[in-house]
Amino acid sequence: MSYTIKKTVVNKSKIGEFDFSNIPPFGHVFTDHMFMADFDGQQWTNLEIKPVENLAMHPANLTLHYGQSIFEGMKAFLTEDKTAILYRPFDHAKRFNRSAYRMSMPEVPEELFVQAITELCNLERGWIPEPAGSALYIRPFMIAYDSVFGVKRSLTYKFMILTSPSGPYYNKPLSLKAEREYVRAIKGGIGEAKTAGNYGASIFPYSQALAQGYDQILWLDGNEKKYVQEIGTMNIFFVIDGKVVTPALDGAILAGITRDSFIQIFKDYDYTVEERQVSIDELLEAYKKGELTEVFGSGTAAIVAEINKLDVDGFTLYFDTEKYELAHFVRNCINKIRKGELDDKHNWIYPIE
Repeated sequence: MSYTIKKTVVNKSKIGEFDFSNIPPFGHVFTDHMFMADFDGQQWTNLEIKPVENLAMHPANLTLHYGQSIFEGMKAFLTEDKTAILYRPFDHAKRFNRSAYRMSMPEVPEELFVQAITELCNLERGWIPEPAGSALYIRPFMIAYDSVFGVKRSLTYKFMILTSPSGPYYNKPLSLKAEREYVRAIKGGIGEAKTAGNYGASIFPYSQALAQGYDQILWLDGNEKKYVQEIGTMNIFFVIDGKVVTPALDGAILAGITRDSFIQIFKDYDYTVEERQVSIDELLEAYKKGELTEVFGSGTAAIVAEINKLDVDGFTLYFDTEKYELAHFVRNCINKIRKGELDDKHNWIYPIE
């Protein structure tokens, strides 16, 4: 199904003022236009791409008080022949709607989700940076829009999309601290939903980890605090005795699109992949035996983030990321698929034009 999306274009673009050789930190600069749609209690209406503008919001807005807010993170890239592409947009649409369902919010039809992103990115195509590791970051999000006090689902909502040119999310290997005091999510909670509350609750322990000299947190399960869940901004992978191991999705771990891509690529090339519980004790034992050879994160923003240090209760595990093989391999595969240099056998690439 195709939707009619109204377009209102800026009189003068800001792109001439943007220095593509010096891209600011992630999420600091936005392109000229945004997409916006309203849910009126029955259907999505007022579909429009227009200049980026502030929202008019009543102080009693339900999102501000009760947190009905979800989002996705995606990127648009340029291939070697300068074709603008998206990566697995329909999978992002599906995950967005799973988050919406868990947060008692209306689903956005997958066709509308992808069409809105495609038309917005096509309009903003000139903002897609070319340097290696750079992309046009895409942030679809939805918020409740009723203005009333009361712990209940809103009847009205806004669905919006912003785009932002971004460079590499991490430009160096990361250090992690295994978090024993605070937890990110528990089974039955909202860990699988990409909702604002998950990230808001992580800010305090993350700030403490930063103050202690670490780059990110390694979250553990909420019951025993011994099984690995994910990194603060990514899923996580381990190479143990030559096998690729990642925590199994259990309702408390975000189902990463990049995570799924990694698993499929490793299987395509006949690597052994295990999705299962991974305990801190297992990691310590494997490290002491010399069997834990690589630790890396996977996510839309970073693609691959290599880990060079992991602190577990004061004991530090050190890793030489220069010797990593599988992390480099899977990054190269993803990049080559996106550039059109490697066969896209799973139909992950979606041309924007």
